[in-house]
Amino acid sequence: MRSDAGAHADGTEGRGLAAQPRPPSPAGLPDQDRCLVMGVVNVTPDSFSDGGEWFGTDAAISRGLELAAQGADIVDVGGESTRPGAQRIAADEELRRVGPVIAGLAQAGIPVSVDTMRAEVAGYALQAGARLVNDVSGGLADPHMSRLVAAAGVPYVVMHWRGQSHDMDRRAVYADVVAEVCRELRKRVDAVIAEGVDPALIVLDPGLGFAKLPEHNWSLLTALDRVSRLDGAGPAFPVLVGASRKRFLGRLLAAPDGTVRPFSGSDDATVAVTALAAAGGAWCARVHQVPANADAVRVAEAWRGAASPGGQREAAVPGSASGTPR
Repeated sequence: MRSDAGAHADGTEGRGLAAQPRPPSPAGLPDQDRCLVMGVVNVTPDSFSDGGEWFGTDAAISRGLELAAQGADIVDVGGESTRPGAQRIAADEELRRVGPVIAGLAQAGIPVSVDTMRAEVAGYALQAGARLVNDVSGGLADPHMSRLVAAAGVPYVVMHWRGQSHDMDRRAVYADVVAEVCRELRKRVDAVIAEGVDPALIVLDPGLGFAKLPEHNWSLLTALDRVSRLDGAGPAFPVLVGASRKRFLGRLLAAPDGTVRPFSGSDDATVAVTALAAAGGAWCARVHQVPANADAVRVAEAWRGAASPGGQREAAVPGSASGTPR
């Protein structure tokens, strides 16, 4: 018997990568006619893929400027590693790492996001010019975070999270990962709205790699529309996808002897996921390497345009009426 997993609630068949209209960006953030690209600056000595490479104010600011020049719409600055097994650092140390970097990038006119679970750090970052709070705990790690974001009136990324990095792998148990992630995210969304956060400023993140096994990540990536609507029929939230250099890509690309691909060796796979996620309706892709991903989101938008009802639109090539290179 044919599965009905590809059928929509209205009885129509799913159209592959065609998706519902992408929700607009929250106020205060770039809004393009495509999926946005968020470039990552880890001001840490121990992040999973590039720990230590940008650990220092000057190096981190330089990297952020480079990412923006390469096409990043937002630069995400974090000072605490959330890799599996990572231990927390003191708030003072996190502030020391990210404060001057965020200030330097904001002064250069770059839209900056702060990647933190601490209200204290988020508050400092917002005063320094950050426009978005990217909280991988969805407000669970710090009970003051939601109220801070509400008072500041800034966009807020609420990620699916089941606990701190040091033991998150043992929490990766699901009967139906998409349904459970949507249900748990809805609880968090309801909680932060109850604290005063404007629903129009909420961005969702399914939390790829956070208490997720590879099969869980793939299931979520193919269900971004369900995540966006929290498995319901209500308004859609923008969805941030953070697949870049994650372990599930390295394992997929393992050598014949089982050796997992190094983190930087999965950049091409990241580009593929970015294109698929963008075509599937993602609002933004968070990546470590920007140029190819910036190309991928534009390709994906052309795909979405051609797949839309009555949309057989051509991606015109400058100098060619038919879109065919000459």
